[in-house]
Amino acid sequence: MDSPGQYEQQVVWTVVGTDIGPLLLAATREGLVNVVFHATDATRDRALERLAARLGTEPVEAPGSPLLAEAIRQVEAYFTGRRRDFDVPLDWSLISGFNRQVLRELASGVPFGQVVGYGDLARRVGQPGAAQAVGVAMGANPLPVVVPCHRVVESDGGIGGFGGGVGTKRQLLALEGVLPEPLF
Repeated sequence: MDSPGQYEQQVVWTVVGTDIGPLLLAATREGLVNVVFHATDATRDRALERLAARLGTEPVEAPGSPLLAEAIRQVEAYFTGRRRDFDVPLDWSLISGFNRQVLRELASGVPFGQVVGYGDLARRVGQPGAAQAVGVAMGANPLPVVVPCHRVVESDGGIGGFGGGVGTKRQLLALEGVLPEPLF
């Protein structure tokens, strides 16, 4: 017999310190569901409110949760240069349609140390001419760093925008050897 609440959504979260500042990591039973940049108190609280509203349950702080353990380990290894790829299970429930299609292609098709143009990524998903829509998908990415939207750049060589800030994008690209280390 099933216990009451057995199938209710569970969302756990923690904040991990990184070279680009604190990252909020949130996970469900399906996998990592959200990564949030600059997760200081106010940003963290807003992100948790959005998650509660979107997923229908109050996220619980659980840094020791088995649901988060592997994601924490992989994020820490990435920032220390011991990991190039993430292979944690992902919960894609916060994104759908074209945006999900683009982000899945990005996650599987643009490896560490490489970049892709917005238009090139649009062509990869069969939507040539949808470079601006790809930009919107990058801005809607609920899993930055793990789904590497920092690897998407302008076709003319410009760095492009970034939800975590252009300085953060530069740091991530430097970590991957695409750009020189920032001077400050």
